[in-house]
Amino acid sequence: MRKKHRLILLGSVVIAALASPAAAQPDRCPAPAEAAGGPSNVHTRNVEVNLRPPVIKPDDKPFSLAEEMRRYDVPGISIAVIHDGKLAWARGWGFRDVASCAPVTPETAFQAASISKVATAMLALRLVEQGKIGLDQDINNGLRSWQLPKDPKLAPNGVTLRELLSHTGGLGVHGFAGYLPGAPLPTPVQILDGAPPSNSAPVRSVLPVGGQYQYSGGGYVLTQVALSDASGIPFAELAERELLGPLGMTRSAYAQPPSATIRADMAFGHANGVPIPGNYHVYPEQGPAGLWTSASDLARLLMDIQASAAGKKGHRLSPAMTREMLTPVKDNWGLGTALYTTGAARFGHDGVNEGFQSFMIAYVGKGEGIVALTNGGQGRRLMDEVVRAVATDYGWTDIAAPATGEKMLSLAELSKAAGYFEGTGLSVVLEARPEGLFAYTGGPTPERLIALSSTRFLSTAIGATIEFAPDYSSFTIVEGGPPMKLVRSKATPPATK
Repeated sequence: MRKKHRLILLGSVVIAALASPAAAQPDRCPAPAEAAGGPSNVHTRNVEVNLRPPVIKPDDKPFSLAEEMRRYDVPGISIAVIHDGKLAWARGWGFRDVASCAPVTPETAFQAASISKVATAMLALRLVEQGKIGLDQDINNGLRSWQLPKDPKLAPNGVTLRELLSHTGGLGVHGFAGYLPGAPLPTPVQILDGAPPSNSAPVRSVLPVGGQYQYSGGGYVLTQVALSDASGIPFAELAERELLGPLGMTRSAYAQPPSATIRADMAFGHANGVPIPGNYHVYPEQGPAGLWTSASDLARLLMDIQASAAGKKGHRLSPAMTREMLTPVKDNWGLGTALYTTGAARFGHDGVNEGFQSFMIAYVGKGEGIVALTNGGQGRRLMDEVVRAVATDYGWTDIAAPATGEKMLSLAELSKAAGYFEGTGLSVVLEARPEGLFAYTGGPTPERLIALSSTRFLSTAIGATIEFAPDYSSFTIVEGGPPMKLVRSKATPPATK
């Protein structure tokens, strides 16, 4: 929030979250047959007719999914729901591409973007359990094809796999732009060195190791290389053998460019209502951004983690290793997973590649969760409304609170939230006024936050809900973005006038 008005970190890149929805594009394709999206039931029909924003007025009526897809300029969306430890249903709506007008099916593969990191972390931890790589040893010890340059000041003892997976390794390169299909692709080592034809900077230490959370897709490319070196198997093949195949994730693959099997039912990325140039980008940065997958397949991955977390054996990770994965290392991040710690414990991730936005979240202690994949427009806005409808339907108030009216708070109540907050590379000044709580984020004017309760506020500019700790010592994004935590700071805040 500092110096970047209306910017929020979402997965692998930083994207601008618009203050208002995009203008609806004219319909380019006839409505697909209802059966194309998969089986319908009372829960899918609820999604189709009962979408709401976080804040409503007493006389507001719900929106239909079709209305909101047009309003947010999203061609297609795929949803999978976990209930009682099983895949309850999976369905697609809209179009996987508006060029052919092919519909989204339950098996359509989308780019998972940074959700790829969760699967990569599971793969890494599986190799740790097999004794092929160390979790708390210098990653250079397991590397044969490349070495992370030593930095005596920032990383005198090197960087460990645990630090790479939790984004505490102090490495740079947040995310990746990808490459057009058919363009020359860099090798993973060229990506790490920032050497042509790589289009990203070299992966190097930029902050003290272990000192802070610093999101680094570059660290996951290093993980990708380390896992291939440790196993002697190319990363995509390793993932298929150790993770995707055993979990029955038949619509998932890290192979880049995508295989003919994936291309047979795949979504194109869209922008401004049309497919992006090349229809999708290619990501040789497989570990952080390269997974093609379906919503159902990601649900299978989540259910495997949930079962292991419940102490059940015979899953990809042991219960003890799953507990490691779901234990915070720094702020709200475990090993590959974003952790939601307000209310019942949840885990998940989101992602953004060019033309694609994705989100998944599941409970740790019970078999409930949801996966959402979109292929263009303001996908996150649409996914938030769909997740709210599903969460309200199933009673998952920790995942998304039901739509509510604005709460009018006194100046004394608002003053408890006022102050200067910092964390995860962001900062914000909150000011209490009689007319509400205002956030200064570096833009020309402050934003008035909408009070949902005395501790919960909505930013309509970025579509995110924050919740304060009971003593107002910190706040965390709980809906509409990764669970970033900002803590009340004693430092002198920047000037807001």
